[in-house]
Amino acid sequence: MDAKWTSTQRNVVIAAVGSWTLDAFDFFLLVFLLSDIAKTYSVGIPRVTLAILLTLAVRPVGALLFGRAAEKYGRRPVLMANILVFSVLELASGFAPTLTVFLILRVLYGVAMGGVWGVASSLAMETVPPRSRGLVSGLFQAGYPFGYLIASVVYGALVSAVGWRGLFMIGALPVLMIVFIWFKVPESPVWLTARERKHDTALWPILRREWKLGVYAVLLMACFNFFSHGTQDLYPTFLKVQHHFDPHTVSIIAITYNIAAMIGGITFGTMSERIGRRKAIIIAVLLSLPVLPLWAFSQSSLMIGVGAFLMQFMVQGAWGVIPAYLNELAPEGTRAVLPGFVYQLGNLLASVNATLQAVLAERHGGNYGFAMACVAGTVAVLIAVFVYFGRDTQGQRFEVDESLVGRDATARRSL
Repeated sequence: MDAKWTSTQRNVVIAAVGSWTLDAFDFFLLVFLLSDIAKTYSVGIPRVTLAILLTLAVRPVGALLFGRAAEKYGRRPVLMANILVFSVLELASGFAPTLTVFLILRVLYGVAMGGVWGVASSLAMETVPPRSRGLVSGLFQAGYPFGYLIASVVYGALVSAVGWRGLFMIGALPVLMIVFIWFKVPESPVWLTARERKHDTALWPILRREWKLGVYAVLLMACFNFFSHGTQDLYPTFLKVQHHFDPHTVSIIAITYNIAAMIGGITFGTMSERIGRRKAIIIAVLLSLPVLPLWAFSQSSLMIGVGAFLMQFMVQGAWGVIPAYLNELAPEGTRAVLPGFVYQLGNLLASVNATLQAVLAERHGGNYGFAMACVAGTVAVLIAVFVYFGRDTQGQRFEVDESLVGRDATARRSL
C-alpha cells in the first residue's frame, strides 16, 4: 500500500534528505561568517559576498555534470561521489591563505553543490510511493533549512573557540554519509527500469522538444531562489550589522526561523497532496506578503524573531512543494538532470542576490531590512503569477519494472 514504506524506502529518504541537509549546512556556514572573513582578509563585506554569488552561479554546471552522470551510471554512485567532492572542498576552504584562493575554492564547491539536489531528489521521488511524494518533497526541502539550523547552532556554539577556519573544517563531516549510502541505499527502481528498457536519456533533444517547459521552470526557479536566498543569506548580517546583536542572539533567531522553515516545508508539501501543487505554493507565497513589515522593520529581538519565524514558514512552505513538482514535470529519462539543472539555472539568475542586497543596503544607509523586503515582496508576487499559469502534476506516476526491485517490488506496485 502507498501509505506503508519498506525499510529500503525509509533508508533512501534518510539518505536523500541527509545529503541535501549536509550540503546546505556547508553552504550556510558561509553566511554566518561574512563579517569574520572580511576582517581576516581586510576587505568589505560586499567583496566577501562574491563567494555566495560565485557558488550559486556555477551550480548549474554541477547540476548538468552530476545529473548527466546519474542518468548514465545511476543515482546512488553519483550521489556518493558528489558528497565526497563537496566535503573535501569545504575542508580546503578553511585553509585558504587569501581571498582569491577562497573564492576559487567556493567556485569549485558550487559545482559540487549543484549536483546534489537533482540527484538526491530523483532518487527519493523515484523510490517512495506516489501518495507519499508530497510528504517526502516537504521533508527533502526541509533539509535545506535544517542544514541552516545546524550551521546556526555550530556557529553559535563554536565560532568563538575555533574561528571561521575551524568551522569550515567541521564542514567536512558530511563525508560520513557515504558510508550509510554504501551499505543501506539501493539504486532507484525507475533508473533500473529505464536502463533495462534502454529508454532514451539524451537531454538536448528533450529540451528542444520541451523548450517551453524549460523556460517556465527556469524563470520559476529564479524567482524561488531570489525568494529563499533573498530572505536568508544576508539575514545574519542584517542582525549583526544593522541591529548589533551578539552571536548568541543571532544564533537563537536563526534556530527559531529554521525550525519554522522545516515545519512549513513539511506542512505545505503534505498539503499539496490534498489541494494540489499549485494551490499550496500560491497560498504560501501570498501569505508571506503581510509578514514583510514584521520581518524586516521590527526593532526588538523578540518581534524580529517572530517575523523571521513566520517568514521562513511561508518561504520554505512554498519550497516544500518544489522537489515533487519539478520531478513530476520532468519527462522520463531526465529526472536526475532536468529538475536539478533548471533549479540551478534559476540559482544562476538569482546569484546576484547577496551582492545586490548588500549594495542596495549600503546606498540606503546600511538598511538591510529595506533591501531584503524589496526583493522578497517582488518575487513573492511573481511566483504566484507564474504558478497560477502553470499546470498541476499531483498524482503523476513513474514507470517501474517490479522484477528489477527485488524484495521491495510489492511495495512499489503503484509507482
